Amino acid sequence: MTNAEGVLRVGISTCPNDTFAFHALLRGEVRVEGFEVEFELHDVQTLNERFRAGELDAAKVSFAALLDLPQQAWVLPSGAALGIGVGPVVLRSPRRDAAPQVLAPGEHTTANLLWRLFHPREAAPRQVVFSQIMPALARGEARLGVCIHEGRFTYREHGLELDEDLGARWEQATGAPLPLGGIAVRRRRGARAARALAEAIGRSLDWSRARPEAALASMRLHAQEHSDAVLWKHVELYVTDQTRALDASGRGALRELELRASAAGLAAPGGGALDVLE
Repeated sequence: MTNAEGVLRVGISTCPNDTFAFHALLRGEVRVEGFEVEFELHDVQTLNERFRAGELDAAKVSFAALLDLPQQAWVLPSGAALGIGVGPVVLRSPRRDAAPQVLAPGEHTTANLLWRLFHPREAAPRQVVFSQIMPALARGEARLGVCIHEGRFTYREHGLELDEDLGARWEQATGAPLPLGGIAVRRRRGARAARALAEAIGRSLDWSRARPEAALASMRLHAQEHSDAVLWKHVELYVTDQTRALDASGRGALRELELRASAAGLAAPGGGALDVLE
């Protein structure tokens, strides 16, 4: 029996980019050297909440969820989702009688942070599980919704309209790729555990890239959308070279996000919340 110190509780999302990158780890094809891993799969806001509460040693979290936790976690150089053309979109209900409300996928999501950065005078959004937003808009329960994941590709199927691309707005304002989320590890687990997990994530991603059809099984099992074409489009967009290893532009984007959030009073002063493990 492995003792508790040798077990890492790791949470990832059900999104295709995560299940693709982590497939080999989930199936035991790749292991974290020196540690057993207990995986949990949740929606992004649940992961944010569980990591912030200290219930997970490591998790795929929104970068926004770390902004008031300076010096408590490292961002791993592997496993991140960021890039160009990957941002959340604001969708509009087609109903003229839609309730005058905005929906967002969670208080600590980067999508919610972007809405607050770019629309500071608007009322705070109502937070719901991301998969509920497009159906609610179609029913007219809200006027606008900040949508993530597959919503970027499938909103027309729900009869919805594109109101704004928050990722494009970020890119125009900063010239940087948009940092959505990454793998955070509690510093209390130590650098050895963090480095072992980072190395294993890289090998797991390499495994799936070499055997994409095998990884499709995990993607299909957990995805909200069931079209293989949508799943592969999601991987194409969100699994990039930055996912394998954050480069200088990716690390700069993290600093830019923290600086802008701090200037808006949406991050703890002093910085250090989005430090990347060296």
